[in-house]
Amino acid sequence: MTVSTLVSCSVVICAYTTERWTDLCAAVDSVLTQNVPVLEVLVVIDHSEELFSRAERHFAEQTRVTVLHNSGSKGLSGARNTGVHAARGDMIAFLDDDARAEPDWYRVSAAHYSDPDVLGVGGFASPVWPADRPVWMPAEFDWVVGCSYVGQPTRIEPVRNFIGCNMSLRRTVFDAVDGFSDGIGRVGKTPVGCEETELCIRIRAHQPSAQLLFDPAMRVEHRVSDDRATFRYFLSRCFHEGVSKALVSDLVGAGDALSSERAYTARVLPRAVVTGIASPRHGGLARAGAVIAGLAATTAGYVRGLVGLRSKRVTA
Repeated sequence: MTVSTLVSCSVVICAYTTERWTDLCAAVDSVLTQNVPVLEVLVVIDHSEELFSRAERHFAEQTRVTVLHNSGSKGLSGARNTGVHAARGDMIAFLDDDARAEPDWYRVSAAHYSDPDVLGVGGFASPVWPADRPVWMPAEFDWVVGCSYVGQPTRIEPVRNFIGCNMSLRRTVFDAVDGFSDGIGRVGKTPVGCEETELCIRIRAHQPSAQLLFDPAMRVEHRVSDDRATFRYFLSRCFHEGVSKALVSDLVGAGDALSSERAYTARVLPRAVVTGIASPRHGGLARAGAVIAGLAATTAGYVRGLVGLRSKRVTA
C-alpha cells in the first residue's frame, strides 16, 4: 500500500499534569517523527491552566500540533471526546502522554483500514520500568500498568477491546455510537479504566460485522512511573479495575463486559500460578502470590461496584 492511499490520521494525546511534561514532549515528538507523516496531533489538556499555557507556548511553532482545553467533563473520557470533536483525519489514533510510538506506528495501523469492515486497530504496548522489572510482577498482569500482557493474542486477530494507550478508530465510528462514556475511565490519578472496553462493545453492538483488530506490529513503549511499580498500586489498580468492570456490566450487560475475562481467569491465571510455584528460586512464588492477590482484589472491586450501583438505585 502506498503512502497516498493510507487514511489520514489525527492523533489525540491527553494530559493532565506538569509532572509528566518530559513524557508529553516525547510522546508528541514520537508522532511527529513517524516514517509516514500524520495529519495532525491534538494535545488535549484536562483542566490544568498551568499545563495548557506551557504546552501552548512550547508547541506554538509546530504547525501540525494543536493544544486544546478539555471542553467536556473532567477525566480521560471527556478529554478524548474533545480531541475526537476537533479531529480532521479519517482515522483517529490515541496515544497516552507517557507513551512513545515506534516509527512505523501510524503506517502499520492505517494499512488495515483498506478493509471497510475494519473499524479499529489496537497494538502492543511494552512497559519501560523505572529500574528493573519488579520480581513479583506477573506478566499476566501488565495491564495494571497499561501494557500488553500474557494472555493477549500474539498475531493479528480480532479482539473485544484495545489497550487505551495504543489504539485507533475510524472517524465514522464516533458519528455512529457517539464517544467515550462519561462516568467511566481515569480522572487524574484515580486508577480506574475500561472506557475503551465499553466503547468497543458498543461499536460491535451497533455493527456486528465490525472488525476490531489487534496487530502486535503497531507498537508503543509505555513508561511506568515509580509509584506504579509498587505492590500497593498493583492492588489498588486491580480493585478499581473490578469497580470499572461492574460499571461496564451495568451499561452493556455482564455477558459482553466479562467475555474476555472469563477465559483469562479460567486458563491464563491458573497457568501463571502453576508456573510460578514451579520456579520458586526465580521469584516464582512471589509472582504466583501476586496473581492470587490481584484476582482477589479485582473480584472485590467488582462486588463493591455492583453493591454501589444497587444502592444508588434503591436511593434514587
